[in-house]
Amino acid sequence: MPQLPFLIAISRPRFWIYLFGPFLVGAAAAASAVTEFYSIEFVLFAICFSFPANLLVYGINDIFDYETDRLNPKKAGYELLVTPDRRKVLFAAIALVNVPFLIAAFYFSALAGAVMLSFWFLSIFYSAPPIRAKAIPILDSTFNFLYIMPGVFAFVLFSNSLPALDLIIAAGLWTMAMHAFSAVPDIEPDRSAGVATIATLLGRNKTIVFCLSLYIAAAALAFPYLGPVALTLGIAYAAMMFFALFRRSSSSLFNIYRAFPLVNAAAGFVLFWAAVYLNPFLYR
Repeated sequence: MPQLPFLIAISRPRFWIYLFGPFLVGAAAAASAVTEFYSIEFVLFAICFSFPANLLVYGINDIFDYETDRLNPKKAGYELLVTPDRRKVLFAAIALVNVPFLIAAFYFSALAGAVMLSFWFLSIFYSAPPIRAKAIPILDSTFNFLYIMPGVFAFVLFSNSLPALDLIIAAGLWTMAMHAFSAVPDIEPDRSAGVATIATLLGRNKTIVFCLSLYIAAAALAFPYLGPVALTLGIAYAAMMFFALFRRSSSSLFNIYRAFPLVNAAAGFVLFWAAVYLNPFLYR
């Protein structure tokens, strides 16, 4: 399949943890027994939130971002540029590998299907018209709630109920901060292309301060549930924002941006085991 390396590259394997990690945390928080980690639904949707879901998120993004991406130096080697002639193949691949999982979600429960639809809506209309949230400051960060949806989905799948609202908000604020910070290296290309983002609106330093505020708020909301874990992670991310605030060169800032997948993977590892520890059903 000659297109497979292209599709895998578009799905950003280094970022798969951003969807797969929340799915694991949600499953650990809601599972009623260890055996549920061997169930057909766990295996099925673990596959979903690896390559397929990431191809949906980043493929749609790349399809509708050509005019911006062609001006972005980050696309020269670090990421691929999707030219117009490759859009049809990418659209077809996205549908082929994702539609079966949407059908399966509704098969397990209406609530699970609704959460999966919410994930699709946020993933598609973050980049696609008529909403194209990524070009509307503040809304662009808010639509990044899409990254918590795999965790919400897993929680619903194994408990048939939604997580606590303040935990959903805390996780959502964390994703907003992640998005806002990731937009900072793109300020100049986005301005050149006439694209408005939260980073082009606020500028470099104010955006970083905005991220710092969101991380602190997320830690505060999660503290009643996670205690020292929320405090530790809050301090870690706040320290990174302080460090970024005082780095003047764009290359130093981009290096921090590139380190985030490792930092987030470590945070996800901690959150997974915290969820396991706090779930009494896993010890029966």
